[in-house]
Amino acid sequence: MCVSAQENRTRTLFLLCGRRRDRIKGLYWEKDGFILLYKRLEQGAYQWPRSESEVKVLTPQQYRWLMEGLQIEQPKAHRPVTGLTVV
Repeated sequence: MCVSAQENRTRTLFLLCGRRRDRIKGLYWEKDGFILLYKRLEQGAYQWPRSESEVKVLTPQQYRWLMEGLQIEQPKAHRPVTGLTVV
């Protein structure tokens, strides 16, 4: 993956994962350069896409689940309600 600072000046965190999937690196742009983050799981592996078609944009909740070593799709989690209007 190659990211140019000129291409992305938004609040975006880019995540990268190695082959063993027990380590994850993050790149976060902050005004004048990237911040490099690194996390290693003591046990288990991160859920990680196997192909480009599986890549997705994560919600803040899905990101927290990923960082805890959980599946990003939690079938019993409450889904956000959309499309409601105040009458």
